Amino acid sequence: MEFQLTESQRALQDAARKYAREVVRPKAAHYDETSEFPRDLLSTAFELGLLNMAIPSEYGGGGLSHLEQVIVCEELAWGCAGVATSIIANDLANLPIILHGTEDQKKRLLSEFGQKLKFSSFCLTEPSAGSDVAAMSTTARREGDEYVLNGTKCFITNGGYADQFTVFATLDKGKKHKGITCFVVEGRPAGVTTGKHENKMGQRASNTVTVNFDEVRVPVANRIGEEGEGFKVAMATLDNSRPLTASLSVGIARAALEYSLEYSAQRQTFGKPIREHQGVQFMLADMGMNTHAARLLTWESAWVLDEGQRNTLQSSYAKCFAADMAMKVATDAVQVYGGYGYMKDYPVEKLMRDAKLIQVYEGTSQVQRLVIAKELFR
Repeated sequence: MEFQLTESQRALQDAARKYAREVVRPKAAHYDETSEFPRDLLSTAFELGLLNMAIPSEYGGGGLSHLEQVIVCEELAWGCAGVATSIIANDLANLPIILHGTEDQKKRLLSEFGQKLKFSSFCLTEPSAGSDVAAMSTTARREGDEYVLNGTKCFITNGGYADQFTVFATLDKGKKHKGITCFVVEGRPAGVTTGKHENKMGQRASNTVTVNFDEVRVPVANRIGEEGEGFKVAMATLDNSRPLTASLSVGIARAALEYSLEYSAQRQTFGKPIREHQGVQFMLADMGMNTHAARLLTWESAWVLDEGQRNTLQSSYAKCFAADMAMKVATDAVQVYGGYGYMKDYPVEKLMRDAKLIQVYEGTSQVQRLVIAKELFR
């Protein structure tokens, strides 16, 4: 067991940190305020090889290990969690193809992402089917060599700009999770429409929309896995993506800690910097301790995948702990700043808003605890 990064991993970390510091952070407040899609930042990320990290190199992607992906993602989230979410959305959407696609599907559906700036969206959540995936209403029916999709997906990241969608639909609602199947919709064929960009509390730099599928035709060749295997595909995808989501939390918390350390050294009360007051020191100590603990959980959950093992328990530990930790650390950062922390002129209120979303998406903190309990019962 080693905790030292390799030389190549440190170089990757440095490159991602430089991008976050020099490219993302100077514009983070602007995109948070305007809620515009940060295409220029994503274009730069693509040029630097920070987009499509999970796609194997033989298909034109970064081919990074899971540990390397979370190292990069922490740096991106340290710069801006909304921008980081926009960057890793492609990895989430393409994971079903990477994990369960045929060789032909991987060549057809992944290779173009390495050639040009292109966005893909993961379409699982519905207005009435979030945590309860088996209750989904989006349907698929077989007609010859095609499937026809009908339904609505909500809270879809990059959905307003995507020209490829990984969609989960049911062939038979009566079968619940056993009826779900995964499909890839290429381009924006007739019947694919998107709603307005959601006016979110945090992570406002990421595009979030509703995507509607009305009699959308998909060739059988774009079915990922067999009929009825969609639930298994989705769960395997989330096992793989949870370390990335956890690393977003670590990046937010690290930023909150660093800002708090800096401010507490400058702000004075009762004749001395506030960091010399024991009450503030306890807060800073907890922030540092829990950020580090979350990072180690996250790295372990990625390492388990790199070892070729199932990581459901470890990734749920990491995602749940890190999400709750980031919310607490960001809230404490606002407290360290006092009244100024509540103002948009200072950076920590944004971190608090950004952190909240991670307790909700890709499995709420409550659902993670259900998964953890189920794994412990095994």
